[in-house]
Amino acid sequence: MSGGHFDYDQFSMGQIADEIERLIEINDSEETDAYGDKIGYFFPHEIIKKFKEAMQTLRIAQVMAQRIDWLVSGDDSEESFLRRWNDDLSKISRP
Repeated sequence: MSGGHFDYDQFSMGQIADEIERLIEINDSEETDAYGDKIGYFFPHEIIKKFKEAMQTLRIAQVMAQRIDWLVSGDDSEESFLRRWNDDLSKISRP
């Protein structure tokens, strides 16, 4: 079946998390774009810390939605749901 209960919208959460990660990576960059503008945003550490929290929360939400999707779509049993839930969440790095 391969899920689909949420129309695969959980992958959007991962894409947003990836974009936030990119924003964190370029925050202090002095590189310039095609127009000569610096690509860094230069947000203070306190703001970047919140970005990291948001990124982690989105990754957690993506895993949770994926696991529920597969359970209600019949791809996982209740036993494999619980095992995969714990396994997948344990792989998310902490800020």
